[in-house]
Amino acid sequence: MATLESWTRTAQTLAEALPYMRRFAGHTFVIKFGGHAMGEEDLTDLFAQDIVLLKQVGIHPVVVHGGGPQISQMLERLKIKSSFVEGLRVTDRATVEIVEMVLSGSINKQIAMAITHAGGRALGLSGKDGDLIEARKLKRKVRDPESNIERVLDLGFVGEPVRINAELLQTLARSEVIPVVAPIGTDAKGTTYNINADTVAGAVAGALKASKLVLLTDVEGVLDKRKKLIKALTPRAAAKLLKDRTATGGMIPKLETCLAAVASGAQAAHILDGRIPHVLLLEVFTAHGVGTMITARR
Repeated sequence: MATLESWTRTAQTLAEALPYMRRFAGHTFVIKFGGHAMGEEDLTDLFAQDIVLLKQVGIHPVVVHGGGPQISQMLERLKIKSSFVEGLRVTDRATVEIVEMVLSGSINKQIAMAITHAGGRALGLSGKDGDLIEARKLKRKVRDPESNIERVLDLGFVGEPVRINAELLQTLARSEVIPVVAPIGTDAKGTTYNINADTVAGAVAGALKASKLVLLTDVEGVLDKRKKLIKALTPRAAAKLLKDRTATGGMIPKLETCLAAVASGAQAAHILDGRIPHVLLLEVFTAHGVGTMITARR
């Protein structure tokens, strides 16, 4: 049973949040939803509640989602072999059709439905809708460690965004609609590409000049060499972590995405642990905050 003490703590929390509600009213946040949180129904429901609350206090959230584990499960069920090179799924013509089906036809609608059930008005989109994401084939060079010869990887139908239809998302933001974007894009010829969700979220944040880019992941944030959380980074400090290899594995593309976003117009980027219930509210509406923030200032 609730007590006066618990009610008082709730009232104090609301009072603490009020200045941040005022500060960010009318601002755009781009949130990448993925990792462990997306695979847990309870965490998905809490995420949906957070997104609806952001919208209710005047913030304009844009959700971009991934879906790697769900894609792998479907490919396995259909007995389609899949491989990864440097963290990116090699995507042939058969695979890209499954990727689009899972991302745009299944996961996208599930997230939109969760937000709608939480009291919001969500609209599921892929990058193909409304010419939202123009993409091109991703070309990545790698150097063979033995021969030291550089070669270009062919990842098939894996792309990178070259243009975001910011006007479409801005129009939705001025309404009550919350966009939920699947990371699929097309080129001028109509070829479909699978795009990394972090990369899409960063490109959207830059195009919208978002106040915040938020990447939800499965770690508490960026760690130093002693495995201690780094709460704040400048672009220069973040680039140093990449150069001296303090950042490793999956943190490398996330930091690269954050740096690209703030360089192209986003005011700040955050890497948060999506396994923490209501982590978005903790970051946005409390003085302490959580995770790692990369600011646009040098």
